[in-house]
Amino acid sequence: MAKAFKYGLKGITGFLEPAERELLRSLFDDVISMLEPEDRGNQDPLAAMIGLDMDVKEPSDRALRRLLPNVVKDDGAASLEFRQLTERSLRESKIGALRAAALELDKDELVLTAADARHWSTALNDVRLVLAERLDIRDEADADHVHQMQDWSQAEDVESYLALVYNFTTWLQESLVQAMLQSLETRP
Repeated sequence: MAKAFKYGLKGITGFLEPAERELLRSLFDDVISMLEPEDRGNQDPLAAMIGLDMDVKEPSDRALRRLLPNVVKDDGAASLEFRQLTERSLRESKIGALRAAALELDKDELVLTAADARHWSTALNDVRLVLAERLDIRDEADADHVHQMQDWSQAEDVESYLALVYNFTTWLQESLVQAMLQSLETRP
């Protein structure tokens, strides 16, 4: 059974069982595959190098839109312009955090540096955003309904399984953030 992240002499530490590590690795891989941009072989090399993508569009997948939202709520043109200038680097940054967190899953005990903890926090947050969208969490009542599912033996369908996974990742992220805050409080 997983142990909450804690801050101590070794830094931020946690423990995950092999099945929990494989679950997280799978979730990280799923989100990475969502975020990987389409390969455009004919793209201008200079535009690719600076991260400019004039062919980008708002994602049709609601979960991907949660990860890559419009920057201006009611101005499609401004949102598109911002997306053209920033989406590639945002995707790369998110993918980098997910891959960095996945690399830590090769160890039984997790010992995280401050940078590792930030990668983990970003990765868990992105996983939770995708799960929340798949579970159709729109408000606090929806979240409360999802949080009522706590027993793995009661998972009878995809939604209840996703609710359990969402609750697990929420607990894990909450313990990580608490450990990160504690590490800040103890610095001289």
